[in-house]
Amino acid sequence: MHVPDWNGPLQLASRLASEYLAGLPARLLGPEATAESLRKALGGQLPDHGEDASTVVRELATAADSGLLPGGSGRFFGFVFGGATPAAIAADWLATAWDQNAGLHAASPAAAVVEEVAGDWLKRLLGLPDQASVGFVTGAQMASFTGLAAARNHVLARAGWDVERSGLVGAPPITIIAGDQRHDTIDRALRFLGLGTDSITSVASDDQGRMRADALADALRDVSGPVVVCAQVGNVNSGAIDPVDQICDLAHEAGAWVHIDGAFGLWALSSPRLRPLLEGVQRADSWATDAHKWLSVPFDSGLVFSAHPEAHTGAMSIRAPYLIHDQEGHRDPLDYNPEFSRRARGFAVYAALRALGRSGVADVVERCCGLARLFADKLAESSQVEILNDVVLNQVLVRFLDPNGDHDAFTRQLVSRVQRDGTCWMSGTTWRGMSAMRISVCNWTTDDEDIDRSVAAIMRCLQS
Repeated sequence: MHVPDWNGPLQLASRLASEYLAGLPARLLGPEATAESLRKALGGQLPDHGEDASTVVRELATAADSGLLPGGSGRFFGFVFGGATPAAIAADWLATAWDQNAGLHAASPAAAVVEEVAGDWLKRLLGLPDQASVGFVTGAQMASFTGLAAARNHVLARAGWDVERSGLVGAPPITIIAGDQRHDTIDRALRFLGLGTDSITSVASDDQGRMRADALADALRDVSGPVVVCAQVGNVNSGAIDPVDQICDLAHEAGAWVHIDGAFGLWALSSPRLRPLLEGVQRADSWATDAHKWLSVPFDSGLVFSAHPEAHTGAMSIRAPYLIHDQEGHRDPLDYNPEFSRRARGFAVYAALRALGRSGVADVVERCCGLARLFADKLAESSQVEILNDVVLNQVLVRFLDPNGDHDAFTRQLVSRVQRDGTCWMSGTTWRGMSAMRISVCNWTTDDEDIDRSVAAIMRCLQS
């Protein structure tokens, strides 16, 4: 009987991973390798014969190391990456080793039940309706896809059309109303769903990127038939939060479904101090968020909630003779997400929630938001720095003023210079037609020292 060597490669991988994580505070930010050097290090011919597993792991880690972007660092401020806590990483490792197919309860009772438990905890943490259904998906992209699929099912059923059976050909057209500063994942989800981007009526936003309620009211007066309104809590640039309470009043009066894109901002509901900023969010019909942002679990973890479970399962569920469904009334995870076979994401979410607790999640969110304000205040001490947004959550938009007047080019150069410096990493963006540095404070390990070091590095690059 062949007995695999589990200990060798797994213990090596554990040691290498632990060394990488422990070294994050001192690591230079930004990948050093070029695509060409990575292809040389990782490429070559597929071997004719298998190689020793430990050798493969060691050489993979060595070859990939210089091409890694250290998104788990406390001084990584790009793309709203959240990093991952020790409990979440360890649970994710166990999920990989257990190798459970989390599609059916029958395929993995533990994976199915842990999603039930974690889902209930999440609803209580965020104050979402008790009856809401929960789906564990890959990220906010597929969370919005799933939430909008439920919306499509619901609004067309109210119009007398069974979209799951009859498709969209001949169906009443659905109008999607969304702010002109919405995230691109909304448009992409609508493409996936066959609704297309021409279905979108864009409404004006204010100077912070918040949907204007008066513009929504005007848009609702001009449409008839099935309507879905997409609101946003946490603009990807400014962090601004749409006036959801007013949006729900207007949309529900018109019979519209309200979907919330809350990729990172939805987690502010966990904070008693920040929750008032999201007034009315609990009144929506569906919500999308990323667990791999402020819940600090490894990537490949998003969440979708629906206040209408029948529409959620109506859009997602499937039955096949060879599968064991609803065994003794148990919840089958595939009824709540667009995947069939999938990894057991619930274990990492469960571990993160237990390890942090209600107060721990709130502390991560509040601390990041406080550090973002500190970041903005320190940068604003320079006469060459302009803060472009009201720092309401964790996003800071910065413009650097060129003595020669070309502020856009100067800002873009500054972003590149800071990235090359390696002390911290943040991305560039365009905001209201202006080039800007986009700072996202989202990592659970970030502290005051990280802010001080990063500000000093930016000032050093500004003066060089």
